Amino acid sequence: MTTVPDDVKGSRSYRSTKRADQAAATRAEIVTAAHRLFVAQGYVRTTLADVAEAAGVAVPTVKLVFGNKRSLLLAAWDRAVKSGPDPRPVAEQEWFQDILAAPDAHEHLRRQAMHSRKVKERIAPLVEAIRAAAASDAEIETLWTTMQSEFHDNQRETIRALQRKGQLREGLTEDSATDLLYTLNHPTLYHMLVVQLGWPGEQYTRWLADTLIEQLLAPKSTPR
Repeated sequence: MTTVPDDVKGSRSYRSTKRADQAAATRAEIVTAAHRLFVAQGYVRTTLADVAEAAGVAVPTVKLVFGNKRSLLLAAWDRAVKSGPDPRPVAEQEWFQDILAAPDAHEHLRRQAMHSRKVKERIAPLVEAIRAAAASDAEIETLWTTMQSEFHDNQRETIRALQRKGQLREGLTEDSATDLLYTLNHPTLYHMLVVQLGWPGEQYTRWLADTLIEQLLAPKSTPR
């Protein structure tokens, strides 16, 4: 059996790592360019050729990495939600774990307002691009419907966590509380207040936290 010298093994390992780094960098450039174009000119009007030109690569490269425009949109969405190429699901992200670690329901909602605003800063423009595209693209309409369903399910998990930490406001069921959180915490509402009406981010965070606490939680009892 032929033995491969250690220096040759090291050289091959270096070349393999370098190629992987180059591929990851190319993928990131394509996704970044696609995100920017989807927001600036809309999903429907953006072509793979537009993305390739903005990323400085050839169209076949875009097709080789992502296959089609819908897959590219999904990659842009995933990267925006996770703030980078993080393979972990959202539930395992540090910011989400910080929310779950809050000692009580009030602090839970204040942390959620803070962290969710940071996420919305990244995703809100793309959310609006997807919502607009759903009106004229059946595949994107299906994607939009799935996104809303998943977001609603995530809000239900938050309500269940709040139930374990404290008491919901009197008269609220799990379903009605989930609907309230879904509506108040939705990226479209963030887009309306911050992007369209010009609210500063900190003002939005305070408003969201105060509103969620008022709408969802039982008032704190006043010591006698």
